Amino acid sequence: MSKFWSPIVSRLTPYTPGEQPKIARLVKLNTNESPYGPSPLALQAIAREVSDSLRLYPNPDAEPLKQAIARRHAADGVSVREVFVGNGSDEVLAHAFHALLQHGKPILFPDITYSFYPTYAGLYQVEYRAVPLAEDFTLRSEDYLGHGQAIGGIIFPNPNAPTGCLLGLADVERILQGNPERVVVVDEAYIDFGGQSAIPLVQRYPNLLVVQTLSKSRALAGMRVGFAVGHADLIDALERVKNSFNSYPLDRPAIAGATAAIEDEDYFRKTCNMVIASRTALAAQLAGLGFQVLPSAANFLFVRHPQHDAAQLAAALRADGIIVRHFKSERISQFLRITIGTDEDCGVLVEALRRHLGQQ
Repeated sequence: MSKFWSPIVSRLTPYTPGEQPKIARLVKLNTNESPYGPSPLALQAIAREVSDSLRLYPNPDAEPLKQAIARRHAADGVSVREVFVGNGSDEVLAHAFHALLQHGKPILFPDITYSFYPTYAGLYQVEYRAVPLAEDFTLRSEDYLGHGQAIGGIIFPNPNAPTGCLLGLADVERILQGNPERVVVVDEAYIDFGGQSAIPLVQRYPNLLVVQTLSKSRALAGMRVGFAVGHADLIDALERVKNSFNSYPLDRPAIAGATAAIEDEDYFRKTCNMVIASRTALAAQLAGLGFQVLPSAANFLFVRHPQHDAAQLAAALRADGIIVRHFKSERISQFLRITIGTDEDCGVLVEALRRHLGQQ
């Protein structure tokens, strides 16, 4: 701590991202990255942009990408005016906190959820209430009803992170209907692995903002591209904050690569289905080893073993060159979050767990 820090910096608890270790022959199952590369069309588009044109600023509004997103959701009535893009969904979420959730009243989000939410709340001085998940770690829509003017907004991931549990679209709509005067942000980072997006609800609910990322299902985590879909008034608020912060959040290769990735529907569907199939197989194998496996609609599993300490299992796997995510929070300290890798990666994990559980 320095005497030159502002008071707000002194009070911040920064977000801790998943480890990016430097270990040879690593089976990396800790940060929910895709086990497959980006669309070949995206890679080609990125390569074309690596040229003398990099001396020029990119399109400040990333118009080609916004148009591609709007076209993909045209059946839901989405127009370009209802699309916002940013440097990863984390930046989009940050702008949402600043532009839409900072009303001097507490916002609501789950007690077990994406740990960047409390960080953003601290940065933007937004009071919050953590709403406990049910005993089975599901989100109960009724817990977000009846608060009226006492709250400043609601945000939650769907599927939730790190649990992977999905809230059905009817329950999402119930929350929207019960909070017509408050913005509801639905963070859909993992929706493509088994859930139904809330984007079709945007035309009926002007208080809905849906945030997605290209880091997971489109394998562009290293490029940092995210977007939001919502009523034009909400998007205008995000644009005002963005243009008061960084008018050029996406560079030329990012705009080109993300646009091509959005347009390559066949590759997107193929790789999502591969991850889903691997998740189903891994869940069955882990259950066979005695793990409790929460139902997941994401590209990861959240599991615990009743006879084995999670931290010790994570350490033992690490010694084998297999990295999974262990959280120290009280309610989930005995859980491991395991990213779905290739079938080969999942096989290595299962064999290592058999050894550590004494089942060989």
